Amino acid sequence: MTGAIRHEPLNRYATAPGRHWSSTVSLPLSHAGETANDREGTLMSDQPREEPEPAAAAQPNHGARPAAMPGPPQVPPPPQVPAAERVRVAALRRDESDYIFSYWSALGWTVLTLGIYGFYVFYQLVRRMRDHNARRLELLDAATTVAWEQAGRQGLQQEMGPSFERAAGQLAVMRQMTGDFREPVIWLVFAIVVRGIAEIVAFVLLDQDLIKHGQAEAGAGYELSVIYGRLGQQVPSPGQGHVKGPDNYVGRILAAIFSLGIYMFWWFYNQMEEPNKHFASNWAQEEELVSAVEAVS
Repeated sequence: MTGAIRHEPLNRYATAPGRHWSSTVSLPLSHAGETANDREGTLMSDQPREEPEPAAAAQPNHGARPAAMPGPPQVPPPPQVPAAERVRVAALRRDESDYIFSYWSALGWTVLTLGIYGFYVFYQLVRRMRDHNARRLELLDAATTVAWEQAGRQGLQQEMGPSFERAAGQLAVMRQMTGDFREPVIWLVFAIVVRGIAEIVAFVLLDQDLIKHGQAEAGAGYELSVIYGRLGQQVPSPGQGHVKGPDNYVGRILAAIFSLGIYMFWWFYNQMEEPNKHFASNWAQEEELVSAVEAVS
């Protein structure tokens, strides 16, 4: 009996719509099934495929201590100048700070330059008073330091302490004056912009500076004469009698206004001559002080 041959329907192995089939890939059954299912799930699913997260990058170790970097080379501080040398240097700088005016020469150049030289005169009036105060402060402070050191070597610091304290108080006044608004360039600009008014204001301030400076300087000089006398050296004391009195500022301003500025020529003369005399008296006392400093140092 001849058995009937069964024919399997052709659509058993037909590819379903939307699916792909490959007969050329041969995989083990277990992997093949998983791969087919994965592929089918990926192709048939509407959800986006999740990409595997990359391996976490190595995080920098912020807690690690950085390697020590070599620092900049240490620069040794400049050597300190001895106090006695400071006295000598300050005395030699008088030609830089203590500008001496010749009134008639300055007036002649001012006329010849149609007033331009007058601005230079005004600049020097402001600058020299500022620089003179700073130079004298340096000289007197250094001379006080020399005397203090010598008093320590002789065991006299406690005995002479009050004199040193009074001298320090006078020097503090001069030191405070170095912070006053006396920048000559700025004052020169004021004189150019507001001619006449700037000169009047500056002349009042400069006269007050000369008085204040002279009083403090005389006080410190007197104490130094006492101190150096106790150390065996004679230093002349300038005394308060050399300090000028204040001007009549209101009268000078009214005279300048009612004379239409002509009085300013006389005021310029006073501003030149009075500091000139003050500087000259300082120089004689400085020579004696420098000799005393050299003797004890």
